[in-house]
Amino acid sequence: MNHSTPESVLPLANAAPVENTRSIRYSEALNEALREEMRRDPTVFLMGEGIAERGGIWRVTENLAQEFGARRVRDTPIAEAGFTGAAVGAAITGLRPVIEIMFVDFAMLAMDAIVNQAAKYAVMTGGFGRVPLVIRTQGGSGTSIAAQHSQSLEALFYHIPGLKVVMPSTPYDAKGLLKSAIRDDAPVIFIEHKLLYTTTGKVPSVDYLIPLGQADIKRSGRDVTLVAWSNMVPRSLAAAERLAQEGIDVEVVDPRTLVPLDKSRILQSVRKTQHVVIVQEAVRRGGVASDLASIIQEEAFDHLDAPIQIVAGKNTPIPFNRKLERACVPQEDDIVGAVKRAVHAQQ
Repeated sequence: MNHSTPESVLPLANAAPVENTRSIRYSEALNEALREEMRRDPTVFLMGEGIAERGGIWRVTENLAQEFGARRVRDTPIAEAGFTGAAVGAAITGLRPVIEIMFVDFAMLAMDAIVNQAAKYAVMTGGFGRVPLVIRTQGGSGTSIAAQHSQSLEALFYHIPGLKVVMPSTPYDAKGLLKSAIRDDAPVIFIEHKLLYTTTGKVPSVDYLIPLGQADIKRSGRDVTLVAWSNMVPRSLAAAERLAQEGIDVEVVDPRTLVPLDKSRILQSVRKTQHVVIVQEAVRRGGVASDLASIIQEEAFDHLDAPIQIVAGKNTPIPFNRKLERACVPQEDDIVGAVKRAVHAQQ
């Protein structure tokens, strides 16, 4: 059973009941989050390629330039290293920049500013400095735009101390988490998925926040814990419905934020079901799933009745060909097969 209003809702003071919702697209939820935070806080401003007049390639910043003007919605040259570095400097001086890097693949051009500057500044100033920066970008495959525009690179940022990593799977989560990310004093890598922008879901019409570091149970179950994030969540939910017809009750846990990670909720689910499947779109080698598996192995080993199953992308660049692209990343059948292996391993 899916949660329509997860327990992590934090309505603001004097807000209307969270049941006051409407169905909107993932991209619209992000747009609302940006608009509300820019109205609330004049230090919030946006930078990115084609985000002003064009509204961004993913239409997330549509009409924001008309309301807030060119000083707060800034089109940049095609120079990720340049405008990311400028955003780090702006954040250090007290502004709250939200930049859009069109594809997560292009963040590689700005890794010095992200990894060596933004992530380190607070520690290197003895905790006196802060970098309240949000880097919005999108990753993942599914649109046949080949290897340089289809990567899932969350593990690179997950590895870096000082960065927070957010990967929402629903419109509800996207809005609440983006608002929290903008208010956070640490640099946040906010990774959206290109296939999720047109998905729809219930979103409260009132102001609300979702704290970073709080996982959500997207589907409750008793037989196996299935941990997934971003676009692997709807794929896992679809697999869970298929498995339910065969009598296998799957609990789908969405971390929502990889850093900070809600270990307690994941481990609580594992101790209940005693079987674990972890699904990531990224390649398996050096991935987040492997780290989650090690955490579960260390902290809940006595509760496991079967080996942990990992479903992940193949260790290859994403092909342009649509059929080959699908073969490289987890599909419903792959998830169903892994759950069955986990549940039937001890039989």
